Amino acid sequence: MARPDRPRPAHGRRGRRAPVRRSAVPAHPPEPSAAAGRLLGDPLLESLSGRGGGRHVEQLSWRWRGPLDTGRFTAAWQAVVDRETVLRAAVEHGPRPRVVLHEHACAEVVRHPAGTVDWDELLERDRLRGFDLRSPGPLRVTLVDDPAHRPGARPGPGQGAAADVTRVLVTFHHGLLDAWSVFVLLDEFYRAYLAGGALAGGERRPDIRDWAGWLDRQDTGPAREFWTRALPEGAPVVLPALPGPDTQESGCGRAEARLSAVEADRLHRWAAAQAVPDSSALQAVWALLLYRAAEVTGPALVGFGVTVSGRGIALDAVERLPGPMRSCLPMALRVDPGHALGRLLRTLRDRALDMAPYEWVTSGQIHEWTGRSADGRLLDSLVAVETAPRAPAELKARLAADGIRVDPLRASGAHTVFPVALLAHCGSDGTLTLAAVHDRARISGADARRLVGHCARLLRALPAAGEETTVAQVLALLADDEPPRIARRDRPSAGGGGGEELSRAATGGRSVVERTTSQP
Repeated sequence: MARPDRPRPAHGRRGRRAPVRRSAVPAHPPEPSAAAGRLLGDPLLESLSGRGGGRHVEQLSWRWRGPLDTGRFTAAWQAVVDRETVLRAAVEHGPRPRVVLHEHACAEVVRHPAGTVDWDELLERDRLRGFDLRSPGPLRVTLVDDPAHRPGARPGPGQGAAADVTRVLVTFHHGLLDAWSVFVLLDEFYRAYLAGGALAGGERRPDIRDWAGWLDRQDTGPAREFWTRALPEGAPVVLPALPGPDTQESGCGRAEARLSAVEADRLHRWAAAQAVPDSSALQAVWALLLYRAAEVTGPALVGFGVTVSGRGIALDAVERLPGPMRSCLPMALRVDPGHALGRLLRTLRDRALDMAPYEWVTSGQIHEWTGRSADGRLLDSLVAVETAPRAPAELKARLAADGIRVDPLRASGAHTVFPVALLAHCGSDGTLTLAAVHDRARISGADARRLVGHCARLLRALPAAGEETTVAQVLALLADDEPPRIARRDRPSAGGGGGEELSRAATGGRSVVERTTSQP
């Protein structure tokens, strides 16, 4: 997936109210139907702690080429909301927060005529708007008619009788949805749109109630034992940058570097020859940068977060379950500059395999099980390899038959409470894009560019490493490069503080699905 255009400040447009065409959807008072217990992951807990500001909000955008009927489009999304429990979910804040499932919720679809809004400003404004998770609806859709469209223009191949172009923006919160889930929901939306705005009956698929039931049946004893044993004692290095001055910046930033298709293919082939996945190579580079920031000559303990899909569980059709399945788990290991690089790669691979049976736990649980306090945090950065299910070919064919062509989606990646996260995704052209999503108050734009540039440089160099190449020899490639800097931490870090009380409240009990009676 590629990213959306980076938001930039608008000039002379702030405060301007754009004409908006809103969909008319029947309003129903929401009625609680069920409450799920331990479905509260770290993003949701952090949001409940008041740490919002657009964090844990992700955006997908693309161009819809061909006719787009607003009423039909909205009806299709409403059909998806009516079917999918998670789109009617909300959170009740209390001593034991819970996810409440409502019987009714309205799809939020807004359409802006061409020339009435600035796209980049809209992206940033919609992200910062966030979500009030006390009300159902962790997803909304915005349509913007492309100003490049000229009525009567000659259509391109597969664009039907009119060369209409509409930009589509889907914004969602990671507390209740992950990106994989939204791709699943998009497949349903397209089926509903092609059917005139309605979803035909189909086979029963699992939803978050089934996931809650699955969690309830798990014995946390083995998971607790594994994580207590797997994480080394001591305080790891958790940031890939040296202490630095105040950045004098604010907001969230994104810095990118890219490996060409040839470079990405070379890296992939090299990793395969080492019998490790590409993700292990990415994690190894991040571990090297953490070690470099430790400024030591001997071995050092480093720690960072890795994302897992959460779908490797024994639940039928879990790959089609929309929910906050994706999770961040701690990876902590000792890096020895005298060891061969291959040894580090294999250690990362084996750790990932060992933690796979327990990817359904949260980092909050792990911190509690291991007795880590706010000052004993295991991670303060994140490495994520972005993946998505492949859209069914028959859907593309049916859309094309209706004169509709959908461009490849662009994903923004969600801003977390971590100072920096490294996101990686493969483009349809074979390139590998690396993005450092960062808190500009902690890491400046220049330092973020330096950091992601170092990642790319090391990844390009890895295929030249031999069996005897050591960690120190790989790091020597950066000997003449200035390391990035990070400002002092002025707020609690994720996984260690802030949401600790909420984390205990959510994880202290079993994941019981409580049924409540709907009130008329």
